[in-house]
Amino acid sequence: MTVSDVTKILEELCPLHYAEDFDNVGLLVGNSKAVVSGILVTLDTLENVVDEAIEKKCNLIISFHPIIFKGLKKITGRDYVERVVIKAIANNIAIYSMHTALDNSPEGVNAKICEVLEIKNPKILIPKKNSIKKLTTHVPNDKADFLRTKLFDAQAGTIGNYSNCSFNTEGVGSFKPNATSNPTIGQAGKLHYEKETQIQITFSSVHERSILNALFKNHPYEEVAYEIITLENANQNLGMGMVGFIENEMKENDFLNYLKLKMNAKVVRHSSLLNKTIKSVAVLGGSGAFGIEAAIEANADIYITSDIKYHEFYKADNKIVIADIGHFETEQFTKNLLVDYLTKKIPNFAVTLSESITNPIKYF
Repeated sequence: MTVSDVTKILEELCPLHYAEDFDNVGLLVGNSKAVVSGILVTLDTLENVVDEAIEKKCNLIISFHPIIFKGLKKITGRDYVERVVIKAIANNIAIYSMHTALDNSPEGVNAKICEVLEIKNPKILIPKKNSIKKLTTHVPNDKADFLRTKLFDAQAGTIGNYSNCSFNTEGVGSFKPNATSNPTIGQAGKLHYEKETQIQITFSSVHERSILNALFKNHPYEEVAYEIITLENANQNLGMGMVGFIENEMKENDFLNYLKLKMNAKVVRHSSLLNKTIKSVAVLGGSGAFGIEAAIEANADIYITSDIKYHEFYKADNKIVIADIGHFETEQFTKNLLVDYLTKKIPNFAVTLSESITNPIKYF
């Protein structure tokens, strides 16, 4: 398999289109056409991880966090980022990162946290904006069913738990082919009226290319009239964080002990306890202060995340318990998720879980 073959499999789980605009995801170092000898999966790509890859004969590192986040103007080995890039290139090792693409994936970072904490019926906490689009096109009435089916096959028309969703209006379209045209219906130089169906269908923006390919391939007209607009609707299947329920409610102190045990947390920094039981739980892996309001709006009893600053704890406002268990701790199981996923997809290939320690935070 090539590096490109492996990354295509990863992008079935979390298309790079899912990533936030500020992020740097995808193949960061290496040749996409290189043949892969082995895969090492890690949370961070540091020098010790590259050394481990060399030792284990892995020439592709799958890293959650991108080692290159901002532009590199020089590569002289003056800091840890440049040293990692130099060592990887010198040893023909490719580095691929998915970061917020996996954060936003419904089967990604936060789904794994929910699995570890046994949170039931998890739903997206902060739906990703501008990720739903609507296609409008017109087709002769007798071709409408065929075209609609092809668009459905290309992943158009899914809304939550429903598929094959569309809205259809019959009317009359007009067009006048010019002298160089080759019309399927009508004649060059003559105004033509055709009974048509207007098809309106929504889709996730990640599928836009395949849906347009299906439209152009299966529409009978020489020139396809269509319109795509971006909607403000919340995408309930894509976004940051998740919220769900634990099967048996717990007292706050009992839940915090459970949280420390399950997430291997050395310490839990939390807001004031409210003397209530914990039933509804919101989670957001990584730095999650921006999700506090969403967790409150979701009526969660506790919000589990990391990197909460002093004044941000005040936002709990006696409405929720905020629990900061550490950045590494919220994301530590991500590499297990990726190893399990790749092992199922390519069972006869060497996929290795990194044993290198990359957490920069130590506890005394």
